[in-house]
Amino acid sequence: MARKSLKVSVSEIRYRGPDQEMPTTRLSRLARNSSAAIATLGVLLALTGCGSEPNPLPPGAEALTALPDYQAWWSRTEACSGLRGEFGNLKFYQVPGVSTFNSAVGTVVGLWARNGRDNVITIAGDYLDNELVVRHEMLHALLEREGHPPEYFVQKCGLTWASWTGDHGQGTGGAAIPLHND
Repeated sequence: MARKSLKVSVSEIRYRGPDQEMPTTRLSRLARNSSAAIATLGVLLALTGCGSEPNPLPPGAEALTALPDYQAWWSRTEACSGLRGEFGNLKFYQVPGVSTFNSAVGTVVGLWARNGRDNVITIAGDYLDNELVVRHEMLHALLEREGHPPEYFVQKCGLTWASWTGDHGQGTGGAAIPLHND
């Protein structure tokens, strides 16, 4: 409701013209509504974007310091996609000692989620050094979206089980385990 009245007030200011003054009472009300709207927005942002961990993480997930190869893999993913992002905005988690984990989208080996400004990547412990799995989730972070546009995941970067031609590490060699919400 405050947004609607704020919108009307801004409209009124725009159409009065620069040589016409608005009555003091209207300006006071506008100032109060603006302050209330800004305060409300601040509270909402604080409640939704300041957590240090995504909600919810898969059961058993633990914070992970990026492995040494991850920076190079990020650079490769930026290069193939033509997209740019901040490696420092990636937060990594692992589910140790497993080859898959359950998530809201099913049984997966990796998962990407957005948490405020951070891109949260969770990897099954057995796949921490698997370039395909990690870069697949990194590409989601660069695209800032779910889903698998073939232009990026197949044609440009080859980051699906079927299109991967690089080192599979300890991967399944093309098995049909979903990387995540396929």
